[in-house]
Amino acid sequence: MLHAHSITFNPFSENTWLVWSDELNCIIIDPGCYGSDEERTLLSFITENKLKPVRLINTHCHIDHVLGNPFVYRTWGLKPEINPLEQALLDAVPQYGSMWGIRSEEQPETIHSLLPGETIALDEHQFRILFTPGHAPGEVCLYSAENNLLIAGDVLFKESIGRTDLPGGNHAQLEKSIREQLYILPDQTLVCPGHGPSTSIGHEKAHNPFVRF
Repeated sequence: MLHAHSITFNPFSENTWLVWSDELNCIIIDPGCYGSDEERTLLSFITENKLKPVRLINTHCHIDHVLGNPFVYRTWGLKPEINPLEQALLDAVPQYGSMWGIRSEEQPETIHSLLPGETIALDEHQFRILFTPGHAPGEVCLYSAENNLLIAGDVLFKESIGRTDLPGGNHAQLEKSIREQLYILPDQTLVCPGHGPSTSIGHEKAHNPFVRF
């Protein structure tokens, strides 16, 4: 069985997701922790639950989803895994930090992976990589069919969708990603988004006003 927990961090109220197995091996997804207090919050949750971080994944590389990458790398030695199309956004993080008055540390070296159709493993569990551009050019979602679990980044929110007015955004592309990659999943699939409360594929097909089923 997989377990999922989110912690909301930074001025953008970003959801950092921790997903772990019964063996307590853990994937850290989109660490947004900003400053020492938030870093301690992440460390405390992992320590108190006896989790062992084994992978660091960025669904995409907007600043609010990567602020904690350097801390995760320093603490557990994990390099961020990203889709190659996201490298330019990651490289631009210091520029965006300066624009918004947000201090950002130097990002660790990345691993270019998360390619469409590939799978990643967490013990006996498998996540399929869904290529879902539109909010960001190389954004991916992680889908575990056996656990009815979708880590959705900033693609799909509860009764909303990711913004497309940032560099690399494309509304038509995002709508296509949602229709062709997410709305085909079972209705009971739990959607774990990058902002706001969790939802389900069935709920969004019935109630999302931005992308109708």
